[in-house]
Amino acid sequence: VLLFSLVLHEVSHGLTALSLGDETAKNEGRLSLNPLVHLDPFGSVLVPLLLYIVTAGRGPLFGWAKPVPVNPNNFRDRKWGVLKVALAGPSANFAVAIFFGLLLRFSVLPVNLWPFLQTIVIYNLLWGFFNLVPIPPLDGSQILFSLLPARFLEWQILLERHGMILLMFFIFWGFKFLNVFVFLAYNFIVG
Repeated sequence: VLLFSLVLHEVSHGLTALSLGDETAKNEGRLSLNPLVHLDPFGSVLVPLLLYIVTAGRGPLFGWAKPVPVNPNNFRDRKWGVLKVALAGPSANFAVAIFFGLLLRFSVLPVNLWPFLQTIVIYNLLWGFFNLVPIPPLDGSQILFSLLPARFLEWQILLERHGMILLMFFIFWGFKFLNVFVFLAYNFIVG
């Protein structure tokens, strides 16, 4: 489920960039739903495996896929193109969560399907909210930088320079904060 969510997230960035005139992801074969195209050996395999071993399966597990390449210089919409591409990934995850959440809420499904569908909803909500956190390299930082006036360029450079350190702190000490949003959204959608 998580792998599918990651792939859908990344492909959504690429498709939105393509709709804005940037063919970079298409030319590099990254608009595929084949997960192998998007896996990063370090971020998709090694880091999650090491975290699982180090925390004995109890700590935060995270990883990442290769980001879809995007060239904002090719966008027809220079003002809002980066914002649209950044919003595309989390929006795709929220759309999946809403679809399967409403399916759980309004259809009569076999009980044995519920845990799987609940996992789809929870992972996609979690992945969507996580990516909205305004810490580089997450999508939330691109959204924030697109909305901030140019006078905040120094802050942007500072955040980008220290983004990975801030992200590690957030993952280990602030990640539980996201569970509140996931819980509220899940209950709102599924009931």
